[in-house]
Amino acid sequence: MTQTIEISDDLKNRLDSHREEGQSCEELIEELVSMYETEGTFLQEGYSE
Repeated sequence: MTQTIEISDDLKNRLDSHREEGQSCEELIEELVSMYETEGTFLQEGYSE
């Protein structure tokens, strides 16, 4: 079953700035969710514990 979510224009612009060429917002969101499910957290560049 497909879910539809609404995102703000600001979030859409932020996602657009992180997409690779030819990648849709949906694909980027799927990638982010997959990373979160695998790692348990989002990695941030320059972040260390």
